[in-house]
Amino acid sequence: MKTFKYFLLGLLGLILGTSCQEDNYEVGDLIAPVIEFNQTEFDNCINSGTCFETNFGDITIIYEGRDIDNLNGDGSGVVRFEANVANAVSYQFIYNGEIKSPVGGGVTYSFAVLGLNKYAVTVLAFGRGGISSSKTVEVEVLSLYEPPADLITMLTADSQRTWKIAADVQNHFGLGPIGGDPFQYYGAAPGDKANSGMYDDRYTFNVDGTFTHDTGADGSVFGRAGLIDELNGPGGIPNGDDIEMYPYDSYTGIWSLSAPGGDETLSLSGLGFMGYYIGGNHQYIIYSRSANEMVLKSIDGNGGFDWWFRLIPE
Repeated sequence: MKTFKYFLLGLLGLILGTSCQEDNYEVGDLIAPVIEFNQTEFDNCINSGTCFETNFGDITIIYEGRDIDNLNGDGSGVVRFEANVANAVSYQFIYNGEIKSPVGGGVTYSFAVLGLNKYAVTVLAFGRGGISSSKTVEVEVLSLYEPPADLITMLTADSQRTWKIAADVQNHFGLGPIGGDPFQYYGAAPGDKANSGMYDDRYTFNVDGTFTHDTGADGSVFGRAGLIDELNGPGGIPNGDDIEMYPYDSYTGIWSLSAPGGDETLSLSGLGFMGYYIGGNHQYIIYSRSANEMVLKSIDGNGGFDWWFRLIPE
């Protein structure tokens, strides 16, 4: 009996001793990921016909088509930025007030202002615990692309023009493999997405370069599960890999045209999109166009598919 009593006393002491110990969680040192980049050396290289380095520190800058005869790029205005910073776990890139958070640590910009112009891009590197550092770099980029007059007329009617998804036509929305045929995996039948929040959206392009996305009387949009979370809305109705009737207010932004690789491309600023939110670079290659129709394609933010959109004027 005494043995049992001592056993209980010992067990109670063990429990009390354990409960009184302080919690000790180690998360490691929180080290700021300092970005190193030598702007002067980079500028000297870009202006030299003998230097073709693309990184002078933790940031790599790659001009499309840069060679000895095209020191500021091939005139497409396309430049890629990549970051590789010690102690960084994620990155953000900021240009013209727009924030991009790439998964792989790099983004591609199409600078569309005609001629040779300077642009500033800010790179943020985040370490553990959210601590960060930033570096703003400048690039001088040549853009020789001047959109054809008939493209401007088609898009804006030389003043203002409103577009919508061609809901009553076969293959007005769909997807396929990257680089594959249009609507190869799926092409929506007429009215197939009537309950999605897509069909009442309107996209107005003004000749001054501004853009308005009216999300309709229901104030909702349609998008890809996971990716549409970038809009930071209250959520919508899940339907497989889609999110339907996602509440989202109308908004305005900027549009621009470029032609990287010879492909006429429509770019929307910020989180601007048309038809179905897929994240990504918010650039739409104009696959085909006529006076009253355009077929667009864009790669989603997961790098999984080409998404296709057929639009007609209101």
